[in-house]
Amino acid sequence: MLTIRYAEPQDSLQILKFIKALAEYEKLSAEVVATEEKLRQTLFEEKSAEVLIAFWNNEPAGFALFFSNYSTFLAQKGIYLEVLFVNPELRGKGIGKKLLKHLAQIAKDRNCGRLEWSVLDWNKDAIDFYVSIGAKPNDEWTTYRMNEKTIAEFTKN
Repeated sequence: MLTIRYAEPQDSLQILKFIKALAEYEKLSAEVVATEEKLRQTLFEEKSAEVLIAFWNNEPAGFALFFSNYSTFLAQKGIYLEVLFVNPELRGKGIGKKLLKHLAQIAKDRNCGRLEWSVLDWNKDAIDFYVSIGAKPNDEWTTYRMNEKTIAEFTKN
């Protein structure tokens, strides 16, 4: 049995557990500096992003973390999916697809022009899943990133 709901402040520890599991899967555990307190602050006090949590038989199974973006060409808001994660032992049950469908419905209800996300180029399972639901890669764009240190250096003087 699958249920999906918006996360609440008391879910901060579970969200952190999902983040750590995702980082472990992506072999990036050393990158995680998030804490339960920081998640509570940024997600529920500052409202920097939103989270959906999926439950399989009343147990936390996965999550989707997303936030609003904007398309200048469409002159319309959109949603950027930062993370879609399902516990490895529960994959293949349709949980990820249901989470993504739930998010697509939110995008539709909010009159969004786009629902976008990124996927690591080595994650064949995720790529195959996204292609299977009709998503198209945006190969003509390359994502660039500045981290906190780079931002600080760039803004000096």
